[in-house]
Amino acid sequence: MKIALDAMGGDFAPQAAVDGAVLAAKALAGKAQIVLIGQEDAVRPLLQQHGADAEDLILVSASQIIEMGEHPAKAYQQKQDSSIAVGYRMLHAGEVEAFCSAGNTGAMLVGAMFSVKPVPGVMRPAIANFVPKLHGGLGILLDVGANAECKPEMLEQFGELGSLYAQYVLGIDRPKVGLMNLGEEEGKGTAITQATHQLLKVNPHIHFIGNIEGRDLFNDKADVIVCDGYTGNVMLKMAESIYDIMAEKQMLDDPFFNKFNYEAVGGSPILGINDNAIIGHGVSTPTAICNMLQQGYQMASSGISDQIKNTFKS
Repeated sequence: MKIALDAMGGDFAPQAAVDGAVLAAKALAGKAQIVLIGQEDAVRPLLQQHGADAEDLILVSASQIIEMGEHPAKAYQQKQDSSIAVGYRMLHAGEVEAFCSAGNTGAMLVGAMFSVKPVPGVMRPAIANFVPKLHGGLGILLDVGANAECKPEMLEQFGELGSLYAQYVLGIDRPKVGLMNLGEEEGKGTAITQATHQLLKVNPHIHFIGNIEGRDLFNDKADVIVCDGYTGNVMLKMAESIYDIMAEKQMLDDPFFNKFNYEAVGGSPILGINDNAIIGHGVSTPTAICNMLQQGYQMASSGISDQIKNTFKS
């Protein structure tokens, strides 16, 4: 198995990317090769400093970089030898089983939409993220930013996508799906959330438990939390701030709060596309990169993209 990494993506690339790739290669212990994609003159010396084993780490040259501030669609189209464009070409060609990047989020979404493409039947792919649960394990929250405004049918599909990920990657037998709303009662919320509730309630592919509220984010009420990208992104950023606040107050004695650190999982998968792609935080450290690559391995091993294709085919 080969897992690709954009070596030029992120605020601390390529150093953090290379360091994280070396850590991941050790953690995966021969189960997968890490394919670093980037400018050879920048990446090769860093690999040599590590004395990296050529069997576990491969370098593929890409002469261009899509910078964080560039217009995603324009840059992706014009920079076809960028590390992101090359990564998606390799993913589409089946040369790698997953592609990870802490680079330009918009360009990663553009590449997902126009290279590997959405699964037929999926209206809009979603970016998912993970929330720690008080009694152990993780829940999945989607969408967290790809789709700021959503139709009820899109939100219904997010419930299915999140449920499949929770089952096949997180190992939750019968994931409980909750719709984020401003009250538990069925009639609460906007016209969109009310219509979504009716769709989720009769969907045979999921175990829908009804509306949930913001206070239910970290309890065991739901394993999959469905919301539009605007709401999800606000909740995600607030959750990330909890770790920063606890660290500043020197209150991280409880290991539960360490799970709020973005490094713990490393990245957010794009669900609903024909392959495995993960977007990392722009400030990703080597630890975050390492965990993102391991998540890519878990996704590829689980066959989650095939499970999604099979579900939406039917």
